[in-house]
Amino acid sequence: MAVKDRDRFSTTTRLRLLGEQTAARVYRSQNRRQARRSRLTGRAAFLALVVCSLVVVLAYPMRQYISQGDQIAEQQRLSREARARTEELRDEKARLKDDAYIRRLAREHLHYVMPGETSYTVIDPDAADARRGGPGAGGKPWHSNLWDGVDSADRE
Repeated sequence: MAVKDRDRFSTTTRLRLLGEQTAARVYRSQNRRQARRSRLTGRAAFLALVVCSLVVVLAYPMRQYISQGDQIAEQQRLSREARARTEELRDEKARLKDDAYIRRLAREHLHYVMPGETSYTVIDPDAADARRGGPGAGGKPWHSNLWDGVDSADRE
């Protein structure tokens, strides 16, 4: 009977020892996982919070900075164009002080002639037809053509 008790005791002891070892392994692995998870999660959450807050804080000022840079470039371009236009107008003003230039402009644009000269105006027949409305216009004034169009639309 002593052999039986010893075998039973030793089996029971072995099972208990095996159970304790298994429980210790499971407990250790859970502790490691929890320790690793909790340590990583807390740091990651804090890092994510810091990064998100930086993005939120810096997004609008950066957008404004870029937008203002574009506005500054546009204003500089407009300033250059205005300076160029000012120079052109100064040149034109200086030319307008010259009597010969004024006479030339009057001859070209207003068809003025000097005393003793004869003025001739040449009319291009194609240009005259195009101005009148083409061959279908029939030489009538524009308002007659308009009312004819209204009358023909009423008939249809």
